[in-house]
Amino acid sequence: MTQHQDSPLTPDAGQPSRRIFLRGTVAGIAATAGLAATGATASPAAAAPGGFPDYKHLKPLLTPSQLKYNPTGEIIFPCIRGVYDRLANPLGRYYLYYAPHDAPGGICLAYGNSLEGPFTEYPANPIVSNNWQPHYKVSHVSSPHVLWNEDVKELWLYFHGENHTTRLARSKDGITFTYDKTVLTKEMLPAGTSETSYARVFRHNLPARDARYVMLFMVNNQSNRRDVGWGWSKDGRTWTFAQQPLIRHSDVGANNISGAHLLTRNNSTYVVYHTGKETGGNMLITEVGNDFSRRNHLGLFYDSSNAAPENGRAAAPSFGTDRGVPYMVYEAGERLKGSICVARG
Repeated sequence: MTQHQDSPLTPDAGQPSRRIFLRGTVAGIAATAGLAATGATASPAAAAPGGFPDYKHLKPLLTPSQLKYNPTGEIIFPCIRGVYDRLANPLGRYYLYYAPHDAPGGICLAYGNSLEGPFTEYPANPIVSNNWQPHYKVSHVSSPHVLWNEDVKELWLYFHGENHTTRLARSKDGITFTYDKTVLTKEMLPAGTSETSYARVFRHNLPARDARYVMLFMVNNQSNRRDVGWGWSKDGRTWTFAQQPLIRHSDVGANNISGAHLLTRNNSTYVVYHTGKETGGNMLITEVGNDFSRRNHLGLFYDSSNAAPENGRAAAPSFGTDRGVPYMVYEAGERLKGSICVARG
């Protein structure tokens, strides 16, 4: 796997970027750089905690049985990215990254021109496998999160494999990646930590920490109860990690929490994450503030339906807008038995 050699990626020549950063707009969602695209203004949606839209399930986007690359009959952890004004010749306006979790896993790509679909499976999936010599050979790789890094005009892929190691790869086209380095392992957390996975990385300034990026991830230990951990970085490659969780499962009355996503709105910062099905299978929201000093647990962000395809569980959200309308792409269904769906705000 080598780095793509096409020319630098820029918006259409002579045109201003159509990317917007949704901080307090009528679209109703605050997103991080490289995620949302402008368009016609939508009517304000009903407010969820923090003033976010009240998302409603629309439909499945990807179902394992309909995919050519389907080694395990399951897929997880979607990451949606608008690439139409970032890449020179994208396959579609939006790239949707996802993966099976169980061995061998594999980082996969689908592409489409609307966040409501349809999405087309990339024919050469997986684009990153569990055997990438000489860098690693592991049982599985999974949980792709792709960040548009404006500093270097690249798409940066964070993914795990094994469950205690998070890695970084970089791309000019979003398809062909160059391996960079390991960015997080369990050894970087307190003794007894067993898992450090499902990482998402966001552009977010923390001046007091001399940091410009924040990582959210799932951390597990000998208690076998999962929390949301966090770290910060100046460049997205070298990280410092808090030795205590950002949000503990016990803080919000859950056995396990994971799939955290950072959102900003009305001059504050929030974390959205999901609980296990045994404690509701819903998404919750906590205000952490722009400097991450708050722990204002606001409660329910998205209530999963007992009906198919959610079947009592909604998880691992990724957010974006399409022509001004806010969307949430997420896992729906019991863990390792579901599909990737879209909800509209």
